[in-house]
Formats: sequence, structure tokens, C-alpha cells
Amino acid sequence: MTIEVASVAVAQPSRLWVAFSRNPLFWLGALLLAVIIMVAVLAPLIAPHDPLEQNIVARLEPPSAEFLFGTDNYGRDVLSRLIYGARISLMVGFVAILIAMTIGCTIGIVAGYVGGALDQVVMGVLDVMLSFPALLLGLMIAAMLGASLQNLIIAIAITEIAPFARVARAPTIALKQQDFVIAGRALGFGPVRIMGVHILPNLISDVVVMSSLWMASAIRTEASLSFIGLGVPPPTPTWGSMIREGFDNILDSWWLAVFPSLAILLTVLALNLLGDALRDAIDPKLRGE
Repeated sequence: MTIEVASVAVAQPSRLWVAFSRNPLFWLGALLLAVIIMVAVLAPLIAPHDPLEQNIVARLEPPSAEFLFGTDNYGRDVLSRLIYGARISLMVGFVAILIAMTIGCTIGIVAGYVGGALDQVVMGVLDVMLSFPALLLGLMIAAMLGASLQNLIIAIAITEIAPFARVARAPTIALKQQDFVIAGRALGFGPVRIMGVHILPNLISDVVVMSSLWMASAIRTEASLSFIGLGVPPPTPTWGSMIREGFDNILDSWWLAVFPSLAILLTVLALNLLGDALRDAIDPKLRGE
């Protein structure tokens, strides 16, 4: 029995790797995201200029050999600010989704496992949160907390808690009726152990798939909040604030808004491609099994 279980455990990652290798969209998304992450990590080494250095003489210069992506209203290099802005967008998206995933999954698993009045109360609160569009809810929270990096992460994390909770709750309700959970209770295992050791591993794949997709949503929300002035305060470069700065000069200085918009597009595209590939690889129906 032990040998059979071990062989299944080894075969599962093997089947997933085969599914990934046959999906060209996975490789495209992985390559795009790897390049963006590498650019963010190596920003001090590859940025051609200081992103905060002002040069009024070179104000609003179009793309050239010296400034590949042009300069902004203060003569700052757009390419350098774009590279450093990747750090903010990726960090906000990753940290916010990590917080939302941890809190949301905990709430969903506990509500689904305990059931009864607790489940009804929790679902009522989640339904209220889901009734607001994510951007509107994030806007209200960010406006109350004020503009800062920490408040931006908190606002985006709160908007994503309810979706994670719902994703975790539904399979928990089904799993708690399974024989292995009933056997665990018969052996005297406590609720915390059953939820953490027996239920959580069986729904983690769904959560990972959704986290990649919702990280793309978090990056879009961060850009939207930065665009309206509720993101990281200037002069720290962020893609959303760069688009906002270029909005007033969109007809004369197109590069100010176009390049950060393309950066957001490529990042969201990479995360969505990875999320779709993960879903196709994990779901046996989509693999044709």
C-alpha cells in the first residue's frame, strides 16, 4: 500500500509537467513573467539613469539614443522609472494576494467546516463585500486609509479576501463529508488538524490557480488607484502614476502613457496565461483524462 501511494505521488507531478510542456501558452507566460521579474530585481543594474533625477533641459524629449523611452515633464528618464515601477507593481500584487489568500482561505475553510450560524454570518458579510466592484471597494478603503504603499496593499488585499473565501468554502463543504475526514474525527483529530492537514491540501491547487489570475487583477487595481492619486505618493515611480502624468500630454508626448500601459498589459497577460495553463494542467477534464 505504501509503494502504491508513493508511486501515485511521483506520478502526479510527472503528469502536471507533461501537461505544462505541451502547453505553449504556459511557456509564453512563464517567459514574459520571468523577464519582468528579472528586470524588477536587477533594476539598479540595468536602469540607465536615476529614476528620480530631474533634468529640466531634457524635459519631454521623445525617444532617442540617450533616452530610449523619452523623458517626462521633469526631464526624468521614462525607461528608468518604468523599470523601477515594476518593483512596486509586482510587490503590491504579490503581497496583497498573499495576504488575501491566507485570510480568505482561513475564513472559507473555517466557515465551510463549522457550518451553521457561523457559515451564514460569514457568507452574509462576504456577499456584501462581493456586491461592490473590486475597484470601487479598493477606492473606498484607500481613500479612508490614505495614500501610502502599506495602505495600498491593505486596500487591495481586502478586496480579494471574499473571492478566496468563496473558493475555499465550497470544496470544504464537500470534503468534510469524505471518508478520510470522518475517519480523522473518529481517531480523535481536532478541527484545526483536520482543516490544516486533511482539507487544505485538497483545495490548494484551486487556490493557486486563482491566485495567479487575481494577482493580475491586483496589479490592475494598483495601477487604477495610483492613476487617481491613491497609490504610492510621488516621486516614487509606479506604472499607474506614470500613466496619469502622461495623460495631460497624451497628444503631444504619447510615450509618457503608452510605455507604462504596455508594461501593465504584458504583466497582466503573462499572469493570465500562467493561470490558464495551471487550470488546464490541474483539471483532469481539461487534460482529457
